[in-house]
Amino acid sequence: MQQPPIKDYALIADGQSAALVSKEGSIDWCCLARIDAESCFSRLLDWEGGGACIIQPVADHEVARCYLDRTMVLETRFHTPDGEVCLRDFLGVHGPDNPADQLIRIVEGISGEVALNVEISPRFCYGQVAPWIRCHGDRLFTALGGDRGLVIYGDVDLERCDGHDLRAQVMVRQGERLCLGIHPQPAYTLYPAQPEAPGTDFEARLEEAIAYWRDWASQCAEDFAGIDQALRSALIIKSLIYHPSGAIAAAATSSLPEQAGGRKNWDYRFSWIRDSAFAIKVMSDLGFEEVARGFRYFIERTTAGSAEDLQPIYGLDGGHILTERKLQGLAGYRGADPVRIGNAAESQKQLDIYGELLEVAFEGAQRGPEPDREYWHLLRSTVELVETLWQQPDEGIWESRGESQHYTHSKVMCWVAVERMLKLAAQFDLDVPVQRWRSLANNIRQAVENRGYDHERGVFVRAFGSTKMDCALLLLPRVGFIDFRDERMMRTVDEIRRKLEAAPGLFYRHEDAIGEEGAFIACSFWLVECLVEQGRDEEARKIYQRVSAVAGDLGLFSEMADPDTGELLGNLPQGLSHYSHISATMALGRGRGAGQGD
Repeated sequence: MQQPPIKDYALIADGQSAALVSKEGSIDWCCLARIDAESCFSRLLDWEGGGACIIQPVADHEVARCYLDRTMVLETRFHTPDGEVCLRDFLGVHGPDNPADQLIRIVEGISGEVALNVEISPRFCYGQVAPWIRCHGDRLFTALGGDRGLVIYGDVDLERCDGHDLRAQVMVRQGERLCLGIHPQPAYTLYPAQPEAPGTDFEARLEEAIAYWRDWASQCAEDFAGIDQALRSALIIKSLIYHPSGAIAAAATSSLPEQAGGRKNWDYRFSWIRDSAFAIKVMSDLGFEEVARGFRYFIERTTAGSAEDLQPIYGLDGGHILTERKLQGLAGYRGADPVRIGNAAESQKQLDIYGELLEVAFEGAQRGPEPDREYWHLLRSTVELVETLWQQPDEGIWESRGESQHYTHSKVMCWVAVERMLKLAAQFDLDVPVQRWRSLANNIRQAVENRGYDHERGVFVRAFGSTKMDCALLLLPRVGFIDFRDERMMRTVDEIRRKLEAAPGLFYRHEDAIGEEGAFIACSFWLVECLVEQGRDEEARKIYQRVSAVAGDLGLFSEMADPDTGELLGNLPQGLSHYSHISATMALGRGRGAGQGD
C-alpha cells in the first residue's frame, strides 16, 4: 500500500494533544500531552516502522467522512459489500472528572456486518523505540518504553504479537459498538504497579467532546457569506492552541516536505510570534477574544518582560531552547529525508517580530483592557530595541538560512512597531519620546520608499537594492504602511502576479523559491484580500476558489501545494494558511474595499 497523500489526513485535537487520521482509519501521527511532544505513532514519517493505530475493513470498501458539525470529532463511514460501519475518532476534552489526552475510537455498526482489522503498534521516540506490551487481563494493556507509557483499553479482544504490537479481527453487526481508548502515563507510574483504565464511559466522553466544541464555536460573533468555511478554519486554529499556556502551534506535524522527496523538512510544532499575531487578529475579528489574551500572557511570561529576550519562536510551554537535530533511521514521508525535530529559527534575527508584537498589543488595547505597567515596559523596551536594530540585515519573514538581507517587509514591520506605540501613547497618555520616535518612524519610511522600491518599474521589491519580488509585500497595506489602492501598490500586486504565479491561483512566496518548493498557500489568500480591497472582486474570487480547491475534503490546508498536481505539501494543518483563509473569506464575504488596511 502506498503512503497516502497529505490531503488524506484529518486532524483531531483537544487543546493539548493532536493526531492525524488517514482516510483508511489509520492514526499515523500522534503526540499525546503536547503537540510538540515525542510521537507515539509515527507512520507518517516512516511507513514501514513508525507505528500506527489502525481500524479498517478487511474487505474492499468505499469511504465517506466528515467532521461532526462545528466540532473536531471525525466521522468516517466505511461501505463494504457486506454492510456499513461508522468510526468516530476524537480526543476527550479535559474536565474535573476526565483525564487529559484520552484518544478514543468508537465503531458503530450501521447495516449488515463488517469484518474489521484492528492493529495497535505504538512506537516511542518518533518511531525509534518499540515498546514492551504487557497484558493485565480484562482487555487492559500497557505499552512501556524508556520514560513513556500508554494504557490501552476498551472492549476489543486484542492479542499481543511479537511483544510490541496488539492485533485483532472483529465482526461488527448492525447496532453493535466497539470502543478503544489510549491514554498516556509515565512508564514509572505503570510498572510494577497494576494500572487502571482511566475511564471507559466512551459515549459520555463523545457527548462531552461534541458539546465542548459546539459551545466554543457558538461564541463566534460574526455572520457573513462564507462563515461556515471560516469557522472550520477557526476550529482548526483552536486545535493548535496549547491550552495550559496559551501558545499557538504553527502546525501539528514535523518534517512533511515542501517539495516532493525534498530536503526542506522542518518541525513546525512550536509557537511563532509572527504566526500567532496573524491568528490573534483573525480570531479576535471573529469574536474569540480569549485567544488574544492567552497569547499575550504567554509572551509576557516567556520573555520575562524583556524585549532583549524576544526570539521568533518558542516551545509550547514557553521553552527557549529548541535545538534542531536530524533523526537517524526514519525513512521520512515518501522518502523525504532528513526528518528533523527542533527548529534553528529560535536563534535567528527576524526584525518583523517587533512589529507583530506591537500590533498584537495595539489590537488588544482597542478591545480592552488597558495593558498593565509591566506590559507597557515590555512594549516601550521593544521600540527602544527597534531604534538600535532596524538598520541591520535579518533573516526575514521566510527565515532564510542564507545570507542576511535588508528585507523590505522586515523594515516595514519595524515602522509598525514605532507607529503602534505612538498611537498607544496618545491613546493612554503615556510618557514617551514622541518627537524622537516620530523621527524614527519617518526615517524608516524614507528608507523603505527609497531603497525598498524599484523606481524604474514603480514597484516595491523584496530587499533593499534588489529587483526581486516577494509575496510578503502584499502585507504592506494590511498594516497601514500604504493604501491598498495607491498606484505603487497596484503595480506591486500586478508584478507579483506576473513574476510569482506558479499555476493559476497559486504563487511562490518569492523569486528564489521558484522551482525549489511548492506554491505557498497563504500567499494566494493575501493576494485575494489585496484584490478585494482594490475593487477587483471577480479576480479575487477566482483565485480564492482555485486555492480553496487544493484543501482536502475536510477543508485542511497544509503550508504549500504542488503547482503541477495540486497535492498538498508541507506540515499539516498549517496555521498561517488557515489564518489567511479566514481573512480572505471575511474580505470576500463582506465585499469590503475601503482601501486602507490600518
